[in-house]
Formats: sequence, C-alpha cells, structure tokens
Amino acid sequence: MWLRLILTLTCLFISTPSFAHGTDQHVLGTIMAISATHVEVKTPKGQSVDVRVNKKTRFKDESNPKGANMPAVGDRVIIKATKGEKKSDPPLLATEIHFSAGKRVPVPMQPLPVQ
Repeated sequence: MWLRLILTLTCLFISTPSFAHGTDQHVLGTIMAISATHVEVKTPKGQSVDVRVNKKTRFKDESNPKGANMPAVGDRVIIKATKGEKKSDPPLLATEIHFSAGKRVPVPMQPLPVQ
C-alpha cells in the first residue's frame, strides 16, 4: 500500500511542472538581422533562428525599462515566443523581446605621426 502511495505521489509531482510552462518557447542569442516582420537570432550553439514579430510584440530594453528603444543588430536578446499550431501560422511568433546592448568594441584610433 505504501509503495502505491509513494509511486502515485512521485508521478504527480513529476508531471506537474510540464503543465505549468504552456506552449511558450524561449530563444536566447544575438540579433543578426531585424526588420518590422522578423528577427533573426544566432544562438550560443551557432544556430540561426527566425522569429516573426507582429504589432502585439512587446520590446523591453533591460538598460532603460521606460524607454521606447528598439533592438539593433548585435544586441543580446531573450525572446519569449509561441509556436504556431496550424501550418499557416509562423513557426515562432514573438510575444516579448527582452534585449540589452551588445558589447560595443571601440574603433581603434589612428596613430599620429611623430615629428
């Protein structure tokens, strides 16, 4: 009897987290290309992921939360997206895009000639 109870509780606790996340997916990486309809992200593993953007997509700048900035090529992003259920739906549709400025490498200055 105790074995059945323990087995039942174990199955219950293992299956619960899988229901909590829903159909959302996360994409982490660096923006390689961006337009009004999509964002192309290069993941840390080197894969290129295309995520569609629409008017409902929210952009959140981590360095300036109150600003209305848009991400740019080279920015680091975490995209919360939903996966399309129908064949006519886009594969991934962004609901939120959290971004922060990538490391900007300063342009080296030209050496001045010595007189």
